[in-house]
Amino acid sequence: MIEIERVSLQLQGAQILHDISLTLPKGGVTALVGPNGAGKSSLLSLIARLSPLQTGSIRIDGMPVDATPGSVLARRIAILRQDNAVASRLRVAELVGFGRFPHSRGRLDAKERALVAEAIARFDLTDLADRYLDTLSGGQRQRALVAMAYCQGTDYLMLDEPLNNLDMRYGRELMGTLRRLADGDGRSILIVLHDINHAAAYADRIVAMRCGRVVAVGTAAEIIDADLLERVFGFRMRVESIGGRRVVLHHR
Repeated sequence: MIEIERVSLQLQGAQILHDISLTLPKGGVTALVGPNGAGKSSLLSLIARLSPLQTGSIRIDGMPVDATPGSVLARRIAILRQDNAVASRLRVAELVGFGRFPHSRGRLDAKERALVAEAIARFDLTDLADRYLDTLSGGQRQRALVAMAYCQGTDYLMLDEPLNNLDMRYGRELMGTLRRLADGDGRSILIVLHDINHAAAYADRIVAMRCGRVVAVGTAAEIIDADLLERVFGFRMRVESIGGRRVVLHHR
């Protein structure tokens, strides 16, 4: 369980987050949605301790993120940021293997190599395993980065806009894989998404944010509402039911 209490964040005089209190149960897929500047990535960075807490507290399974040793936290949570700078002359298999560092400290025995191979296969990267990153498309590189985070083997997997650079096929496959990780492996997935329909289709719960505040938390049936979405995104969208699922028609 992730417990966030009275968390605010200010950067260079600008208020990024405003007194956020939120409890996210363990398990399932939680999507953070909202317009640019809503504070989604900033909140995710605080939860994963990529940014220091200024006010309030965040606990993961009872552990305060600001006081827990990094070596302990790295075995509990894995984070994939938007802006991942990696060496271009790494091979895909080497990059994914970095996910095992909290466990192996860089010494990959047969068991560790098997876990790396499983991660590569799960994200459909087997044919690319020996390719250098600078020979990949943006979407292929993105899948390799997600595989690296998955390979860390943590209870919590936190992904900041992982659909960037993915085409429709691989966007759908990635979301389906994350759904299976939550259902079959018991992973807790916290994901920042811009596509509200992906959130509606795959998430158990949606946290809608605007201007550094949480506007609403609920299931897709509760969040995918024209009035609520207008409050969150600032413009009117049609919401239709297709095959028993609510779909947002945001294109003109």
